[in-house]
Amino acid sequence: MAGTDTGIGKTHAACTLLHALRLAGGSACGMKPVASGCAETLDGLRNDDALALQAASSTAPAYASVNPVALRDPLSPHLAAAHEGVEISLAPMRAAFDQLAGGYRSVVVEGVGGWLAPLGPQLFAADIAKQWQLPVVLVVGLRLGCLNHALLSARAITADGCRLLGWIGNCIDPAMDALEENLATLRDLLPAPCLGVLPYGLAPAQAASELAAAVSALG
Repeated sequence: MAGTDTGIGKTHAACTLLHALRLAGGSACGMKPVASGCAETLDGLRNDDALALQAASSTAPAYASVNPVALRDPLSPHLAAAHEGVEISLAPMRAAFDQLAGGYRSVVVEGVGGWLAPLGPQLFAADIAKQWQLPVVLVVGLRLGCLNHALLSARAITADGCRLLGWIGNCIDPAMDALEENLATLRDLLPAPCLGVLPYGLAPAQAASELAAAVSALG
């Protein structure tokens, strides 16, 4: 699951999708391979988004599998990693993904930042979907500017050879002008179907019915 930007509700959409998959009778778990802005706890570094994905899963998978790369500073991952003197690589993340995939029918993988958020030298958030050959659901934060962000993100996803399965609109601005007109424009211009629109302020478990189309598309 990719997003048009940081702070547009990827975790909210991913948790809602997890609840929808569970309602459809399938086992599902969430994963956030890379998370920056993690807090020190008695159990180690923990990230709020990763904890939300863990809690929304059918059964709670081990945190280390949900979030194998946990970084302290709330910065772009490549900067947070540099501050800790570590280098992010795909191998440990892939091992965690394979472990989750062996125990659940569906694994919802939430990316970090936008499609081209840098993870390190010559490594980007997009490489997770590219290397693992994952279909991509694009979360569009519905606010002023979303049309440009969504179209550019979709173009980058397809240009990278990934399959854009669909997009989810997430209402993050309750006062957005011309919401329905913007949604109509997105439906017309994005090269993939709308899988649902999440209302503002509705918790993931309550909004799960909005993603019935997404569950059907995911098979």
